[in-house]
Amino acid sequence: MASPLDATISRLSLTGEDGSESHAETPGSETSEESRSYQTCTHTALKVLGGLLLVLCVSSSWVGTTQVVKLTFQSFSCPFFISWFSSNWNILFFPIYYSGLVVTTREKQTPIQKFRECSKLFGEDGMTLKLFVKRTAPFSILWTLTNYLYLMALKKLTATDVSALYCCHKAFVFLLSWIVLKDRFMGVRIVAAIMAITGIVMMAYADGFHGDSFVGVALAVGSASTSALYKVLFKMFLGSANLGEVAHFLSTMGFFNLIFISCVPLILYFTKVEHLGSLSSLPWGYLCGLAGLWLVFNILVHVGVVLTYPILISIGTLLSVPGNAAVDVLKHEVIFSVVRLAATCIICLGFLLLLLPEEWDSVTLRFLATIADKKTEEHGEELTDSSIHTRSRSRANGTVSIPLA
Repeated sequence: MASPLDATISRLSLTGEDGSESHAETPGSETSEESRSYQTCTHTALKVLGGLLLVLCVSSSWVGTTQVVKLTFQSFSCPFFISWFSSNWNILFFPIYYSGLVVTTREKQTPIQKFRECSKLFGEDGMTLKLFVKRTAPFSILWTLTNYLYLMALKKLTATDVSALYCCHKAFVFLLSWIVLKDRFMGVRIVAAIMAITGIVMMAYADGFHGDSFVGVALAVGSASTSALYKVLFKMFLGSANLGEVAHFLSTMGFFNLIFISCVPLILYFTKVEHLGSLSSLPWGYLCGLAGLWLVFNILVHVGVVLTYPILISIGTLLSVPGNAAVDVLKHEVIFSVVRLAATCIICLGFLLLLLPEEWDSVTLRFLATIADKKTEEHGEELTDSSIHTRSRSRANGTVSIPLA
């Protein structure tokens, strides 16, 4: 017959064996979980770092584009020709995309085969002349209007004012998406839209509702409006397009601009609305630099949305406002009035509010609830530690605490 001591020893040995077996299985699972979490954290960190670098590139390219436009206007004041010339560079979108695809994935398809594959964006039968005009014409016209009005506004206002007013396009996108696409209503975004409108009115009031300042504000707001309409229509008709199809579409827009809109600069030239001069007298250095920066900005925006977080692209656009302000103050010695500074800050704050995700309220409540639960757990652990300490002191003094029934 086994003694109680033997039974206790056997129970302890079994517990030790079980503990050793579970301990033998735990390291493998813990190691795999740690490796997965490490890979996830590394991927997220690289994505965030790449996004931050992309933010700087987007902001720098947009600031550079705006400032080069101001420099070009000093010797060549033909905004529509500049807009048309820069838009023609969109033709390079698909060749650049295909080159990057070959370098990164060793693409075996020929450029023609890849182009035809991406042309399914226009339908199962690919791109026909009718679909080419029907799908491309509205977007190309809106693209040209956005750029032309932006350039016209830069003739009237500083780069800081125009870039700040252009940020209102985010509010217009929300309003159009809410009305046309039936997106979710969000009170905070309505507040942001009201702030954007308030900033516009204050910017127009800064120099009185007359003269070049008011006209410049109207042109900048018009550019933001056409940009918002372009983005909403793009989301409506081409929202599910991948990067290759987007590159194909933008190159197609460049071809449409070259073929059909080339008549407009000629009309403006012969009617003497825009004085081009001879080809040799054109500032080709500024024009090519401007078109190149504009192309880089558009590539970064469309590629960045796919490779990193879209919110970072919006932040990069917003950072162009302080970037242009720094250049205006340091180089052009611009002095901003209090009203203009307040209007710019209000517009930027509204832009930031528009970046809040749709579930921001529930996410915030869950975050606050988690913090409250942690504080409750910490308080409970402190009470437990204090009670254990009290019991140990009672035992040390030879007293016994008897719980009440």
